[in-house]
Amino acid sequence: MEIELILLLLAVALAAGWVDAVVGGGGLVQLPVLLLALPTASPPAVLATDKLSSISGTAVSAVGFAKNVRLEARVAVPATALAVALSAAGALTAGLLPSAVFRPFVLVMLALVAVLVIARPSLGTRERRRPRGRRSVVAAVVLAGVVLPFYNGLVGPGTGALILITLTALLGLDFVMGSATAKVVNVGANLGALVVFAAHGQVFWLLGLAMAACNVLGARLGTRTALRRGAAFIRATLLCVVAALIVKLSLDQLRL
Repeated sequence: MEIELILLLLAVALAAGWVDAVVGGGGLVQLPVLLLALPTASPPAVLATDKLSSISGTAVSAVGFAKNVRLEARVAVPATALAVALSAAGALTAGLLPSAVFRPFVLVMLALVAVLVIARPSLGTRERRRPRGRRSVVAAVVLAGVVLPFYNGLVGPGTGALILITLTALLGLDFVMGSATAKVVNVGANLGALVVFAAHGQVFWLLGLAMAACNVLGARLGTRTALRRGAAFIRATLLCVVAALIVKLSLDQLRL
């Protein structure tokens, strides 16, 4: 691989780490470039290399948030445990079900997220003080720990952002606390998929570890930015990431 291409991938991993730390959705930045850079590689190898890089940055970001922000433990613990298994199941299913089956569903979800965030400017800007009911907690665990991790293993892009908006909308968390909890769950989701893809594909370990180092650096910078700038900044970044995801998945759908 040419040195220019390697440097490009390292720069992309840095940017993806920053985006993922702030709001999630770093795969939107990193995975398409990896696919272009490794056109002859098997899909499991590319996906495994992407997950190796992503999980490193997400884990560092999760630790950074956890040190400074209170997590929603009633959701984080069970959802993370479930996410490992369901993401692995999604990765195992990836070769059996075409991702196109899920694109329309994900597009509708993203559109609803955008409408919800725009229509409710106060969403995620501050934590709701009323007690969180059992049904809301169960619904959050099912969506964040089962449905979205399965999608992460099967398709992937935007999982972190979707977990964030799920926790914010269902539990009334502000975007900072929601992002902190979402990072922990997303580590589990990335871990489950990585194990399966690594077992079934030849991971590009040297490239993946080099990208992981840059992803970690980006994640550290992104975590500091999110903690310093607060919920309003995360909200604006979330809208940008959701808009980019809608455009990307719409173009993918049109190519079918």
